[in-house]
Amino acid sequence: MTKDECFYLGKIVKPFSYKGELVVFFDVDDVQKYEDLDSLYIEINKRLVEYTISSIRYHGNKFVVKFNDVTAEESEALVGKDLYLPLSMLPPLTDNQFYFHEVIGFEVADKEKGNIGHITDIIDNTTQPIMFIDHGGKEILIPLVDDIIKSVDREKRIINIQAPDGLIDIYL
Repeated sequence: MTKDECFYLGKIVKPFSYKGELVVFFDVDDVQKYEDLDSLYIEINKRLVEYTISSIRYHGNKFVVKFNDVTAEESEALVGKDLYLPLSMLPPLTDNQFYFHEVIGFEVADKEKGNIGHITDIIDNTTQPIMFIDHGGKEILIPLVDDIIKSVDREKRIINIQAPDGLIDIYL
């Protein structure tokens, strides 16, 4: 399994007990969808390694997980590691909802400017996600907020937006 075939689920935060249990944080909207997992992929040395779960329980706003055949000493080496699951485990989204990886390559059409280019990347490490749009070699940055996204056409691979007045003009 490669990272391209997976989505980022969360991180191993800290040890929980002397039994080798670990506290994990899932960076998802609905954690309850993940309380019956059988396994997780952990990134170790830039490779994803599958670990089978022997027990998982919700604890506060995180989970406590025990992996099969992992001793307490071995579990401590997993602290700080990123967790992944296969893309096939993502629940389907409808209407104007989408996963960021799903819309890379989609065209973006503004209500006033028409087709402004295609999405090359989306970053989500700011206060709001940002779409990077290639407009004939020029880069246009558009915030991904509900007020701007008007519709998503998965068949035609187009996101229709209504950018704030003057925003696109800044880049052209």
